[in-house]
Amino acid sequence: MFRRATRSSRDTLLIRHNPAEISLFAFRVVLLFAGAVVVSLPYIWLVSTAVKPRDQIFAWPPIWIPREFRWDNFIKAWNYAPFDIYLRNTVVITVSSMIGTVLSSSLVGFGFARLRFPGRDFLFMLLLSTMMLPGAATMIPVFVVFSRLRWVNTFLPLIVPSYFGGGAFNIFLLRQFFRGIPHALEDAARIDGANTFYIWWHIFMPLSGPAVTTVAIFSFMGHWNDFMGPLIYLNRETRFTLSLGLQRFLTDHGAEWDLLMAASVLMTIPMIIVFFAAQEHFMQGIRMTGVKG
Repeated sequence: MFRRATRSSRDTLLIRHNPAEISLFAFRVVLLFAGAVVVSLPYIWLVSTAVKPRDQIFAWPPIWIPREFRWDNFIKAWNYAPFDIYLRNTVVITVSSMIGTVLSSSLVGFGFARLRFPGRDFLFMLLLSTMMLPGAATMIPVFVVFSRLRWVNTFLPLIVPSYFGGGAFNIFLLRQFFRGIPHALEDAARIDGANTFYIWWHIFMPLSGPAVTTVAIFSFMGHWNDFMGPLIYLNRETRFTLSLGLQRFLTDHGAEWDLLMAASVLMTIPMIIVFFAAQEHFMQGIRMTGVKG
């Protein structure tokens, strides 16, 4: 056995030092780096424009590194409009919707994954079919419903729907993950007298951290960047979100591209922080959900 292990280790070292393997690995690294640079170019240009003097924005050839960094553009952009109010409204809507999405989608996904009831598979297929329905097809009927409920110009139309399922994709993602959890854990809990809600909250949710984190990140980014929803339901400036605030800023100060780009950078910073802070759980959730169920 020792000789076999030694031979296996020696073969692994030979593969690692194989010039062809090394060249292929280097090619992949260079290709991925080039792709990352291409994808990052728009954001790099956004940040570069945010700290440029105004006379260098449309210079040709393009100036990627400003001759003079104007860090005060961020302060000017923040003071040009009540971005503190926009930020507060966005945080309230995003956090409330994210909590509702995680709770409701995990509960529905748990029901489709572990509960047996008549028509379960048909209802699940019906749920997935709603992903093919464009949002524009239901925009007017949904607005009429919320208008009759007198919810227009409030945060309720942007928050309450998250507590009723959380979206077909999120349900599908969590359902696939839940199906990979061993039945023995659920059976042991039921023998000890645990009910369905206890099993969902105390067993499945703690074991589904990567998948739940993935759903939370998707929900955070979706609601943070949402423009159409606030545009339809919010009319007062005191209730505007950051996306509406940027549109208002563009309307009032469209020629001041340096300040507009600075405001855009400030809006993207929370998303970048959240993504990189939860990147490990996010990638693990995507990977494990793809192989389970």
